[in-house]
Amino acid sequence: MGLPMAQAIKAAGFDVMGFDIRPIEDFGDFAPSMAKDLQNFVDHSDIVLTIVRDIAETDALLFDDQALMAQERLPKVLIVCSTLSPRYVKALRDRIPSSVTVIDAPMSGAVIAAEEARLSFMLGGEDAQLDELEPLFRAMGTKLHRMGGFGAGMTAKVLNNFVAASSTVAVRQVLDWASDLDVDHNKLLTLMHDSSGQTWLGSNFHDIEFAVCGFESDNTIGILKKDVESALDAVDADPSTGLQGAIIQSILALKPYKN
Repeated sequence: MGLPMAQAIKAAGFDVMGFDIRPIEDFGDFAPSMAKDLQNFVDHSDIVLTIVRDIAETDALLFDDQALMAQERLPKVLIVCSTLSPRYVKALRDRIPSSVTVIDAPMSGAVIAAEEARLSFMLGGEDAQLDELEPLFRAMGTKLHRMGGFGAGMTAKVLNNFVAASSTVAVRQVLDWASDLDVDHNKLLTLMHDSSGQTWLGSNFHDIEFAVCGFESDNTIGILKKDVESALDAVDADPSTGLQGAIIQSILALKPYKN
């Protein structure tokens, strides 16, 4: 997600620099805009967007391996875009120097929306702060939802993703049943789009890069499981029981899609 978001920011005329632990040559045409090292990135960046996988990678970036928040020069604004536990995100405020404004801004839409600069953002922060940052978000997205103070954007995102996870496993299940019942998948997806079975995954099945994936701990279906667990952490719910338990088990059982 980070690369197409950075490309969209650059296309909008912002001065942007990327940073990743992967080799610069992995980033193709964007490689000249990648930082050579952490010091190069720190010296350049007043506003930092973190777009990493999970809490472990966020801790590595901010406090441990790269330790961005321990550098002599700190960014003025840190925007947390990764989908993480709201408890963890709210606790970040006490771990990050008070001179740094912290905004939570998780996004939705998958890679296709990032590439087309039409992401939906769920924003947590003070209105005055978000007003200043709105041109930056508008460079990447078309729908900006201000959910409340810091942490509210992440809370809304994990609740949204709980619903997305349930519809993902439901769509994949009915496609499996359609094969058994000799129903054409594309015709069924078209019908669902036009009727009460409409879902984001079903309506965009051929454009969403992870729609056909089976569960792997390091792929996007694996991230979906993490997002469900983040929602459960927010409400202190047992992940092994009820609807949430069924969703997690269904995600774990997903195999690569076959038409």
